[in-house]
Amino acid sequence: MGSRYRVEQRIITHLGRSFRFVSYDGQPVNAARKKPATEPAWFLVNAGYRLEVMPQLPGEDLDDVDRRLKEWLEAHVAQ
Repeated sequence: MGSRYRVEQRIITHLGRSFRFVSYDGQPVNAARKKPATEPAWFLVNAGYRLEVMPQLPGEDLDDVDRRLKEWLEAHVAQ
């Protein structure tokens, strides 16, 4: 039996606000809906919406994940 994907969550504080990021597994191609395959990725989640932020790298250290998420916030969240 294959391994199951494990959803991960990270809370990052930036400019006094907390941002919640959740990882989601990739999806196989869906020819019927004309959707390409996707890779595992980190998403910013807020009020029921999610925005894809960056790829999830297999085996990446959590300190490195947090650093990349902070860099994304610095580039995309207005001060």
